[in-house]
Amino acid sequence: MAAQHKCCETDFFINLAVVVLLVLFAGLMSGLTLGLMSLSLVDLEVLAKSGTPKDRKHAERIMPVVNKQHLLLCTLLICNAAAMEALPIFLDSLVSAWGAILISVTLILLFGEIIPQSVCSRYGLAIGASLAPVVRILICICFPIAYPISKLLDYILGKGHAALFRRAELKTLVSLHGNEAGKGGELTHDETTIIAGALELTEKIAKDAMTPLSQTFAIDINAKIGRDLTGMIMEKGHSRVPVYYNQPSNIVGLLLVKDLLNINPADEVPVRSVTIRKIPRIKEDMPLYDILNEFQKGYSHMAVVVKLKSPNEQPEVNIDNDVRVDIDTDQAKLEKKMTPKLQLLHQWKSCPSGAGSFNKGSMRGSTKKRLRDNFADVLHINGEPLLELNEDEAIGIITMEDVIEELLQEEIYDETDVHEDL
Repeated sequence: MAAQHKCCETDFFINLAVVVLLVLFAGLMSGLTLGLMSLSLVDLEVLAKSGTPKDRKHAERIMPVVNKQHLLLCTLLICNAAAMEALPIFLDSLVSAWGAILISVTLILLFGEIIPQSVCSRYGLAIGASLAPVVRILICICFPIAYPISKLLDYILGKGHAALFRRAELKTLVSLHGNEAGKGGELTHDETTIIAGALELTEKIAKDAMTPLSQTFAIDINAKIGRDLTGMIMEKGHSRVPVYYNQPSNIVGLLLVKDLLNINPADEVPVRSVTIRKIPRIKEDMPLYDILNEFQKGYSHMAVVVKLKSPNEQPEVNIDNDVRVDIDTDQAKLEKKMTPKLQLLHQWKSCPSGAGSFNKGSMRGSTKKRLRDNFADVLHINGEPLLELNEDEAIGIITMEDVIEELLQEEIYDETDVHEDL
């Protein structure tokens, strides 16, 4: 047992100062352990890139220190343990053994654990940034002991990894940041809904967003564009209409309503004489994100959803499907009833080189390039039999608007829709 120093002696005050420093040092190590180790690398990267100017500065100073988490943890714990073990030795020279035990437990509990951890849990970022140089020095001092232990922890537990959120956790996190959650978040209801819709979009497939074929408006390829059909198309208010052959389930293409502007309903021009575009065919289990990517390519903003033949069949998009349609007409009659635009396309197609023998000088290079770029999207009806789409069963139609509705998680109404507020 060490001899006790009498009060007011020099050694007494020296030991008393050492005790105070040890308590403060132990409290600092305990607070930094909680403050720094609670900051993940993901949190620091977010703050460094999108935080306030002060938070960015603090995060950039802390990241090099927190990067090796096991080495930092071992350093702080070694320093904390050394301070707490040395405290009773200096207290023993000031008070009795029982007094040293009681005082050390009280000081460590109150000033070495509770208060430092309470402060660092709230202001850990600012305190850790301010004391980052001190922590670097301690890491260098404790390196011979802390480094082997940290490498052993890396081997057993693995190196510290970024704790990223899963999709469901992100959705919950976003909802908690909404102003409707009552937790002080600033995200509006529309913002949280759109973010949640984007996170859920990868789990939804074409079958979830499509319009069933029974509810789809389509026209027969052999129908005539008279006043009745024109009135029906205008009443529906669609910008594009699916075209079928023989039966509604055999969708062979689509008709852009704007192509009807130069057609006189009194002439009753057949639908097959108008520019009919090819329509993509997708599997019913194709993810909506993939469908949106296909729509963005510009081939079409409408697609036919077909039923899978077998569960193992992979979803795919077939943009260039050929169609077999038995057109009961000859080439001369067909070209006579065609619109000038489609006649131009047929004349361009009939040229061996695409433009070599086609009215030289009558078509400019930019026009030929535009026709060549759009030619693959047009369903060519030239009197020859085309392949028939009967190997896949069409079950519905999906448009870009359907995908956007799933993203927004709300119905999109235009000026032609009729709906009732429930």
